[in-house]
Amino acid sequence: MADQGVLYGYFRSSAAYRVRIALNLKGLEAEHRFVHLRKGEQRADDYRRRNPAGLVPFWSEKGFGLSQSLAIIEYLDELHPEPPLLPGSARDRALIREMALTIATDVHPLGNLRVLDKLSQDYHADEAARAAWCRTWMESGFEVIERRLASTPGHLCYGDAPTLADVCLVPQLFNARRFGVDLTRFPLIARTDAELAEIEAFRKALPSLQPDAE
Repeated sequence: MADQGVLYGYFRSSAAYRVRIALNLKGLEAEHRFVHLRKGEQRADDYRRRNPAGLVPFWSEKGFGLSQSLAIIEYLDELHPEPPLLPGSARDRALIREMALTIATDVHPLGNLRVLDKLSQDYHADEAARAAWCRTWMESGFEVIERRLASTPGHLCYGDAPTLADVCLVPQLFNARRFGVDLTRFPLIARTDAELAEIEAFRKALPSLQPDAE
């Protein structure tokens, strides 16, 4: 990228993970700065002045800042359209967005750290209860995507090249394994994940390979 952007993230944030994958697929470089969510660095005054949402990821370049992973990814996709993450016809793109949004709006927010902490603070949920809560909503979303994959073309979420749907699916599967979701219930999702695991852009974005990994 001519004017390299800055990505604020956390190795285990699935939303930041999405943006890392997108950058890799586009062949774009970024400066990575790390916000330790477990230590509460996202709530620090200096970070909140930069990003009032107090979340990750956050994208910054030349006085422009943007939060929300899907907004960041679509922004990068418009600036750098090859390879396209939303290819095909209007209907193709709508179906890709449907799968991405199933994860980004129906599943991921319910397993967000601040939601889990609220469950513990107000309803005394222990680690087992938190994990069960996450599994419930991930399995619900995966059931929707599994049915959709039965009718989509290609070996990946939509076609044979990665799209926004794949970019969202892989990080959510990382979370699913953390919380013990039985992925044998979702053979089409598992097949897609295995295909994506062979793509360098996805491998490079793995949480365990990030400089702030613990």
